[in-house]
Amino acid sequence: MKYILLIYGEENNNMSEADQMAELQAYNVFTDEVVRRGLLVSADALHPINTATTVRVRDGKTLTTDGPFAETKEQLGGYYVLDCRDLDEAIEMAAKIPSVLHGSVEIRPLMIFESSDENAMDTTTAS
Repeated sequence: MKYILLIYGEENNNMSEADQMAELQAYNVFTDEVVRRGLLVSADALHPINTATTVRVRDGKTLTTDGPFAETKEQLGGYYVLDCRDLDEAIEMAAKIPSVLHGSVEIRPLMIFESSDENAMDTTTAS
């Protein structure tokens, strides 16, 4: 089953340069493990929230706002998509993501959309 592990943390966490380098190394170790175990589907870090644009359509008009939709203490900083055997394995891996020590990781199963023809879509949980 495919899960997305959404990594949240404070962008301005005031980590020292040494701590930032140690966390980067820990991410390299984590990424090496999910690759070695054959779990990695994809992963990326995101640019800071000041580069975000939120889009809404109201009364047929497209409205854009600079920044994220909600003001929160923690921001979405990146993600991993892993192909795990079950939620327990996804939780095991989320607990190893370095930012979980000062932020949080949200786990959500991915939905796979399969179509037998162009007009019919079946939504199923990823397998």
